Amino acid sequence: MEVQEEKEEKKNPIFKNPEFQHSRGRNSKKRAWKNLKQIYAMERNGLWPQDAVLYSSIDAPPAFTPGKKYSDISGLPAKYTDPLTKLRYADTTEFHRVRDLPLDIVSGLLELRKASSIVG
Repeated sequence: MEVQEEKEEKKNPIFKNPEFQHSRGRNSKKRAWKNLKQIYAMERNGLWPQDAVLYSSIDAPPAFTPGKKYSDISGLPAKYTDPLTKLRYADTTEFHRVRDLPLDIVSGLLELRKASSIVG
């Protein structure tokens, strides 16, 4: 029983490369890793050409999937939108709460979401 447990403990995960050597292990120089804040500071202080591609100028491609919609009341993923108030809600208890809200609160919630306010 102990032999099987030892074999299971020594088994390397699939995603780890057994030949991997850390970059600091090869050279005698100690090289420190830079964090994102240091990279940004170095880019701001350097003299770069206009067409240089910098870490802060890289744009992500547009998403192919639509953005997720969240409830205006609880912040949970919302599947439904109230046609009267245009607020999003996640379940029936939130629906009843949305319908009971005064008009000024509804317009404030829509303004927070940067949606067009309802005209009532």
